[in-house]
Order: sequence, then C-alpha cells, then structure tokens
Amino acid sequence: MPGPLEPPAQLFVLGAGIMGSGIAGQAALAGHPVTLYDIETRLAERGRERAAHDLERHCVREGRPATEAREAADRISATSELDGLAGSSLVLEAAPESLELKRRLFQEMDRRAPAETLLASNTSSLSITALAAVTKRPERVVGIHFFNPVLRMPLVEIIAGVRTSGETVQRARAFAEGLGKTVTLSQDAPGFVTSRSMAVLVNEAIWMLYDRVATREDIDRAHKLGFHHPMGPLELADLVGLDTLLHVLDRLYTGFRDPKYRACPLLVNLVEAGKLGRKTGEGFYTYPAPPASLGGAA
Repeated sequence: MPGPLEPPAQLFVLGAGIMGSGIAGQAALAGHPVTLYDIETRLAERGRERAAHDLERHCVREGRPATEAREAADRISATSELDGLAGSSLVLEAAPESLELKRRLFQEMDRRAPAETLLASNTSSLSITALAAVTKRPERVVGIHFFNPVLRMPLVEIIAGVRTSGETVQRARAFAEGLGKTVTLSQDAPGFVTSRSMAVLVNEAIWMLYDRVATREDIDRAHKLGFHHPMGPLELADLVGLDTLLHVLDRLYTGFRDPKYRACPLLVNLVEAGKLGRKTGEGFYTYPAPPASLGGAA
C-alpha cells in the first residue's frame, strides 16, 4: 500500500501559471522537491521565478527567515519535458479550465507516471470523474483545489470522483494538511462547494452593475462592510480571473440547466475584450502591470 505524501515526496506540477507556481511554492516550502512544467521552457522558468518571488514576500510577511524562502525556491526545478513524471509521487495538473485539454494531460500523466502515483487536478469546476475516465487508474484520481493566492489562502478542497478510492482521498488530505492547509471535502458535483457558491454571488453582483443598481465601488463596499467579506465580489472576480469565472458559470449552467447560472452579458463582453482581471491589468478595476521578470498570468 502506498504511504502518505510526506516530505520529501516528489511533486510534478503541470502548468506554471499563477496557480501552478503558487502550488509549487507552497509544496516546496513544506519540504517537497517540485518539478514545475509548462509547454515552453521560458514559461516554466517564469513560473519558477514567480514562485521564488512569492516565497520571498511570504516569508517577509510572516516574519520567517529569508533563508527559508531561498531553500524552498531551490527545491523547485523548471522544465518543458515530461520525463520527470516517471519519478513522481503526486502529479498535480494546474492547466486552464478546458476539459479537453485536461483530459489530454491526464492521458499523458497516466501513461508516464508510476502506477502508485496519485493524479490530481486543481480544477475549480470540471468533473473529476470525467478526467479519471481517460486513465487506467480512476481510483487514484482526485481533485485537490487550491485557492489564489496559494501561500495565503488556508483552504484546500478535496474532491472525490465516482471511482476515487477512500485511500486516495486520505492521501490527498494528508498531503494538503501537511502543507498547513485546512481541508473541506466535496463530492463531484458541478462547481463543488466553493466555486458553486462563489459563482452565484459574483455573477449576481455583476448583474447589479450591469443593471445600474449601484456603482462597482458601492457593490463591493456593501459586501465588505455589510457581510464582513474580506473583498467585494467584483474585486474577487478580478482576483480569480474573469475567464475562469465564466468557465465556472458555463459549467454550472451546462450541469444544472438552471437560469440562475446564466453569465451576465457584461462578464462575457469583458472576457471577449481580453479584460480578465488582475492577470491582464484590467477587469472591473485596473491594476499595475506585473513585474517584467515575472510576466503576466499564464
């Protein structure tokens, strides 16, 4: 029986964007060696640089020695090759929210990774069961959903597909808790727990802006001061990424055929215009451009 995913279990993270680099940094900080993959070496290196930058800021904010950030960053290697899958204990996919893309990646992960390796997805809404169905080990496929920014957000959502084993859920949970996270469990329903709730709240706020019920500032202020939310729904949408939010809403609408999940036309228009939130510098609000060395969100 495979053991728990304790450090120094080898992780392989597919996707070196904001979420993938954040997951890599969090795992490296906990003592795991991590290989961070993207389709081009420059993208993987950019993700590793972002992880190192975020680790440095995190340790300063938490009052931890700077050496911890450097040591963690040294545990992360960047690659555009999939050979490292052969030596992994956990493979965690953090690619864009496209079922077709993720299914292709899971087929490759299944083909190259050892039989006992867990295959996980950071998807915020797509079916874990559908991803597992393209592999020969559906019992070892699980959702491990982190939140942005990974180093600061305390929650990880674990999602079991129809054929995910109890042992796999426990190994995934032990891994997340070993990173210092608090775990919530969800069945494999569209949007799980967090994305399903978040999407309805944020979409309704966008509809209020679209219908000129209030300004963006007043909508966000009402939620922060009236409901004690740390940020307003429009600020949250920009942080999550408007394209990601639209993917979640489309997934919910397809899964439930309930009009409450119909995306507001304003959200659709912003995504079509390439205004995706913080990662592009403009969404419902505008933001400073990211440092040139780190690039935008992949």
